[in-house]
Amino acid sequence: MRVLQQDRAWADEAIRRINAENNRSADTHLYSVPLPEHWGVQLYLKDESTHRTGSLKHRLARSLFLFGLVNGWISEGTTIVEASSGSTAVSEAYFAQLLGLPFIAVMARTTSREKIALIEQFGGSCLLVDHASEVYEAAADLARRTSGHYMDQFTYAERATDWRGNNNIAESIFGQLALEEHPIPRWIVVGAGTGGTSATIGRYLRYHRHNTRLAVVDPENSAFYPGWLESRGPSGGGTPAAGQPSRIEGIGRARMEPSFVPAVIDHMVQVPDAASVAAMRHLHEYAGLHAGPSTGTNLWGVWQLIAEMIREGRRGSVVSLMCDGGDRYAGNYYSPEWLKSQGLDPAPHEAAIREFFATGTWPA
Repeated sequence: MRVLQQDRAWADEAIRRINAENNRSADTHLYSVPLPEHWGVQLYLKDESTHRTGSLKHRLARSLFLFGLVNGWISEGTTIVEASSGSTAVSEAYFAQLLGLPFIAVMARTTSREKIALIEQFGGSCLLVDHASEVYEAAADLARRTSGHYMDQFTYAERATDWRGNNNIAESIFGQLALEEHPIPRWIVVGAGTGGTSATIGRYLRYHRHNTRLAVVDPENSAFYPGWLESRGPSGGGTPAAGQPSRIEGIGRARMEPSFVPAVIDHMVQVPDAASVAAMRHLHEYAGLHAGPSTGTNLWGVWQLIAEMIREGRRGSVVSLMCDGGDRYAGNYYSPEWLKSQGLDPAPHEAAIREFFATGTWPA
């Protein structure tokens, strides 16, 4: 009984520390991105790069740790293991350090050096595997061998966050829009990473009966887009869609992850990898916002939806996310040499964005 009381006391203190960290944190900024006034559309980007660990995944990591603690899966000395493409691991390493727990990230060797350095800066270590498809089993096996806890963001992301509110990202967006001209946005646009963010926002919109539609963008070759199309077919989906590992870090997966909830999504856009890079670079040039490639993926979908609103004469607002900062990608997505080595040419897509800004229409 005494051991159980000690375990509960440790968990109580761990939860207090996490909630105190959250209480010390101001909300992330919601930037208004200037667009031509005659379009009648306002664009807002929620800058998740201002979290302590630099990305949207700070929210997810906090929720996953609280979920593990209240379920009794994490106790004093537990080794935390995660399969990640980088940003979630950075954030989880931070929270593990906050609680004095060892942390090991299992990631593909292609993960940016900058992200690996951040994980190590927060006291974590990295196990690198050759292919992104290997991270799941390698992480589960490592957790078994260390008697640790596999966080498994790809399964638990959609259930670890309270979709009704409780200061989740959707509630934050609507609170920050309250005094704007169009406080109920026409669209919210997010990427399909774990599926957790789209599930939280989609459920929130339905629960609060907002007249806002949810669009999810997905990189080329990822399994989410074809899986969503299959889910809308007569049979409601069949064999889970298969894809390939994404070249856009943090979003796009080779399989339909358990946290992906297609039924809450109104529209999906499949985005060429080079277009993600083009939109990322254009944002830096146009608005002075230095973001990573997944933000570019978001914006490629945003521009198409805004063009549709202009064509239909609809006024209103659109919200998307600045998922993380560009500093993490200096050695790859912002490097001309790296882009060339990957066969990524953003120039034609940059031309399409320039045409859109000049005409208000999306190139066919």
